[in-house]
This record gives sequence, C-alpha cells and structure tokens, in this order.
Amino acid sequence: MRKTVFYALTACLFFSTIACQNKRVQDLPWEKSKLLFEDPGTGSWQDQWMLDGQRAQVINTQQGMELVAGPERGNDTCHAVLWTKQSFQGNICIEYDYTRTDTTSRVVNILYFHASGKGDADYPADIALWNDKRVVPHMRTYFNNMHTYHISYAAFPYSNDSINNDYIRLRRYNPNDKGLEGTDVPGDHYKTGLFKPGVSYHIQVFRHNNQIEMHIQNNQLASEQLICKWDASVFPPCESGRIGFRHMYTRNARYKNIEVWEIK
Repeated sequence: MRKTVFYALTACLFFSTIACQNKRVQDLPWEKSKLLFEDPGTGSWQDQWMLDGQRAQVINTQQGMELVAGPERGNDTCHAVLWTKQSFQGNICIEYDYTRTDTTSRVVNILYFHASGKGDADYPADIALWNDKRVVPHMRTYFNNMHTYHISYAAFPYSNDSINNDYIRLRRYNPNDKGLEGTDVPGDHYKTGLFKPGVSYHIQVFRHNNQIEMHIQNNQLASEQLICKWDASVFPPCESGRIGFRHMYTRNARYKNIEVWEIK
C-alpha cells in the first residue's frame, strides 16, 4: 500500500513538473525562428565587434569575452562601448551569459539594440561611418545622435554607497534638443538583488514590435530570476541597427555564449 502511494505521488509530481515547464514555454508569446548571430566569446573579438573608447579593453578567455572600461571615475575617456559589426532588424531576441568582474556600486552597464544614427550628414544611420566621433565615448554623443533602445542594468546612481541600490531601466533615445529628458519608458525595477560580482546570469532580451522584455536568471540558483516588461508604444519604434554593450568608467564584465535570434 505504501509503495503504491509512493509511486502515485512520484508520478503526480513528475507530471506536475512537466506541466509547469510546458506552461512556462506556452506563456512565452514568441519563439526563436532563425539564428542571426553567434559568438561564444572565446575567439578573437575583432572578428565580429568594433570598440569605442580610448582606454577600453576587450580580453578573450575560455570563460568569455571581458569588456574592461578605464579605471578613472569621472573621466569620459574611460567609457567603453563594444558594438556588433552586424546590424539587425525587426523582432529579435538577444541572449548571453553575463558575469560582473567589478565590485563597484556606482554608474552603469547598458545594453543598446537597434542602434542607428539620427540620419543627417554628420551622424548617418550607419554608426560605423562615424566611429571617429566616439573615440571618447561621451554619453551625450549617443543620446543626442542615435535612435536606439537602451537598457541600464547592474546599474547604480552616480553618487551611491550601497551595493543594494541597483536598478534596471529602459530608455528610447529620440534625438532632439532635450538630451535624456523624456527618454524613459515606464517600468523601472529597483533593488533587484541581482548581478552580484562573480556570479553568472543568463540574460534574454526580447523586442517584439513595441513590447520589450528582459528575462534574467542566475545560472547557479534557479530561484533567483526576474522578468522586466515594458510597453514602448509611446515612441516610434526602432526597427534596425547594431547591438552594443556599454560600460561606464570603472565597470567591467564578462560576456559568453552571445546569440541573436529572429523571433516570431
């Protein structure tokens, strides 16, 4: 009798687990349909990337590709932005493993995607045509002259003394004479407890029309996860452009298993 009950409970637990897993899959409104880009992060970064920043470094290791910004806080020559040479368009999923290799509690990491220039003679849509204007990667050069989505994460206020005051924020750069004013998309997340130094997180960012989601999962701890959702329909959509990882001065992190998918 006890064995029968045990087997019944085991079977019930097994099928319940499968049902929960299936539910998670079914709840995701998109599916990956075509792999557009792949970089494990262990080969030569120059093959698929271009780098902004006089004092930025990229170091390939077997653990992934480390982007290292310059060490001087407050010095704009120490910012770093690593861009894909390839451009992407439409509905995509960007995914990668991210590991902080700094221990600071100030300033931000940024993911840019569908980034293009504002389209005039000085800042044409193809940002590779004005790489020389980003040798010193002033933030204003980007938000004043690019159309792009921007997600700040593993991010902290400039004046901050607590490792717990992180935030995640979506912006949509829309070049005008107002700078960053009015670029916020509602849906900020504060004090997430994520992105601990030395801990690997799997990140997936989905852009489907005006809906953007960021899925974050601790690779060692299944219970530590977060899904951020934003409706960016208040802005005209960014339809195409490059993907970039930005580190402000003093920020370092490692990237591995980077993929970009078309989704439908």
